[in-house]
Amino acid sequence: MSGDDSAGAADSAARLTLEQKASLTSGSDFWHTQPVEEADVPAIMMADGPTGLRKQAGEPGLSLGMGKSVPATCFPTATSLGSSWDPDLVERVAAAIAREARAEGVSVILAPGVNIKRSPLCGRNFEYLSEDPYLSGELGLAFVRGLQAEGVGASVKHFAANNAETDRMRVSADVDERTLHEIYLAAFERVVTAGDPWTVMASYNKVNGTYATENAWLLREVLRDTWGFDGVVVSDWGAVHDRVAALRGGTDLAMPPFGDDEVVVEAVRGGTLEEGVLDEAVRRVLALVDRAGEAAEANTHTLDPHALAREAAVAGSVLLKNEPVGGAPLLPLSESAEVVVVGELARTPRFQGSGSSRVNPTRVDVPLDALRETWGDDVPFAAGYTLDGSPEEDRALRAEAVEAARGGRTVVCLLGLPESYESEGYDRNHLDLPPAQVELVQELVAVNPRVVVVLANGGIVTPVAWSREVPALLETWLAGQAVGSAIAEVLSGRAEPTGRLAETIPFRLEDTPAFLDFPGHLGHSRYGEGVFVGYRYYDVKRIPPAYPFGHGLGYTTFSQGDLSVEVTGSGDEVRASVSVTVTNTGGRTGTDVVQVYVSDLDSPVARPERELKGFAKVTLEPGASERVELELGPRAFAYWHPVLRRWVVEPGTFTVSVGASAADLRRSVTVTVEGTEIRTPLTPQSTVAEWEADPVGGPLLASAFGARGAELKANPMAAEVPLDVLVGLAGFPRENIDALVEAAGGADTSDDDAQDDGAQDDGA
Repeated sequence: MSGDDSAGAADSAARLTLEQKASLTSGSDFWHTQPVEEADVPAIMMADGPTGLRKQAGEPGLSLGMGKSVPATCFPTATSLGSSWDPDLVERVAAAIAREARAEGVSVILAPGVNIKRSPLCGRNFEYLSEDPYLSGELGLAFVRGLQAEGVGASVKHFAANNAETDRMRVSADVDERTLHEIYLAAFERVVTAGDPWTVMASYNKVNGTYATENAWLLREVLRDTWGFDGVVVSDWGAVHDRVAALRGGTDLAMPPFGDDEVVVEAVRGGTLEEGVLDEAVRRVLALVDRAGEAAEANTHTLDPHALAREAAVAGSVLLKNEPVGGAPLLPLSESAEVVVVGELARTPRFQGSGSSRVNPTRVDVPLDALRETWGDDVPFAAGYTLDGSPEEDRALRAEAVEAARGGRTVVCLLGLPESYESEGYDRNHLDLPPAQVELVQELVAVNPRVVVVLANGGIVTPVAWSREVPALLETWLAGQAVGSAIAEVLSGRAEPTGRLAETIPFRLEDTPAFLDFPGHLGHSRYGEGVFVGYRYYDVKRIPPAYPFGHGLGYTTFSQGDLSVEVTGSGDEVRASVSVTVTNTGGRTGTDVVQVYVSDLDSPVARPERELKGFAKVTLEPGASERVELELGPRAFAYWHPVLRRWVVEPGTFTVSVGASAADLRRSVTVTVEGTEIRTPLTPQSTVAEWEADPVGGPLLASAFGARGAELKANPMAAEVPLDVLVGLAGFPRENIDALVEAAGGADTSDDDAQDDGAQDDGA
């Protein structure tokens, strides 16, 4: 917040009674903050996102807040926006949502969701952007900037390690500190430090045994002290269990109203809650109210939000497969092609997720209608299956569809997950399409080789059981209210599918990183895969996926060549300039997504084989070339040191690669980075080998043991023995150990106050 906001809020807070201050730390109803009329403090309204504005119609009350909402543009879900790899587009979508919010008097949109897709089974994955923290961070930042540039605050959620719906209000995410910082906090850090969001939403779950809303390490040490966040920490709706503990932990605003304000008042008067802690929360809430009041009224942009929704749906569509049929790739289809449409989802589209992000759309482009507008009103249609899974009816519909598919027409078959398969509130049990749909597509390709499958789903589905004989496969996700026109534009070639996978699609559920630990057991979810999430896991385990992270085809081809990487600076100031020439080698204008991955060739900790650290979209005409330049900062080379408990860039060699996916790296350059020499503090628990390897500790140890030092070095069993154990066995006095540690410049680094309860190994 600005200095003026802070000063004004402090002045207002000073004029409030204790009771008034306590009231401001809880909502007045399901969607509004608490007003204080005597002090001229108004209430402000919050509403759900991120697919679009979900403002509940009528009186808000204190229900679950799931009533009918006012009409608003339903944009593609975060899965689709993530697959666009397009920060500019995401920013424009968020700005359009903000304009509709301002017109409805809404001051804060509860979005974006930047939680990592740890497992494809998470029922709410359609609300999250990616399995990769770098991509999630860049797109989440764009969303925040789009909202707040239009005078509507963001609420970055769900902080933190909220990666499953099962038991989400009680489960403890047990994650080691390195994994938290590198994977599950990194996107939040990027958004907070670069985007200044008005609010951050504390999640339902516990983090290493402590509720996120009460977790002072998470909310105070990391979010505020380390990242410098000065906005409001608001609870997820119903995530506060103890108002006083939440305030102490760092939650400023409990939503919706929870408990009696008198509990807070009595805690202050009784000395169990410092009034200064309450005052901090009140000042931040007042500053939020001031920000909302000063924001510009909704402007009069002439942009058509439905057209933007269609643009976003196209940009997020991923062409997974496009094989030749009769000598040429099946897609795009000419507008003179003879087409038959199969699939109930063409007539009854599913275009958004279920739960708190559900939007009441202003209109819906039905795929069947849009396809008929392109290929003629006489395009045949067969439902092929039911959405409620009636076996007898499914058999009859399947037979009808197979008969319609015979002949020379191209079959456009819409498949996907029914609404009951995925939602906020519960997780999925498998990654498969409904059996009736699998049987349908298998029978279709048996009678007609010209089958295009168009998928509609929020979380990924594995295609292994049905896609081998399908020549063209288009993933559209949950594409928002313009779904039908977007599909028609892509299939006809009027628009190119420019999406790339923001998550890996595996062959089997058993291949996924968190398979053994998701969603958890007996109140705990052990993040045993450590930093090896998504493509990081498939790489290190040598498990080929069905479709890799970053994959996506277009209607032309590209080459990437002449890669150069220039490294400057050192340590925390290191920078790398990456440039590569991209050439459109095909016959039509198209878009390429240049992806930059970095590999650490020699590290003292287990690191992924490669990590995404940069990307850029480039559109070129046939035969045209462009020099694409990207800048990498120190974080591209750093890892979180589990002993020093900070980011470090160690000196050494790194490989910088560019390519079209995590599995398609086309050019690589090895560079030398002048990092910061890391000397891990020596302790009594450090092994003999660690003492001997240390430039200071080695000579000290040799001197302390004298003639026995050579004997020590010659004994391989001694190398892995902690010093205090070895000298204890040898009768070496404890005070001599302490003197050695002090002389070596070490310290007792026992983890009594470290935030690593439930820590796991970093290995896969």
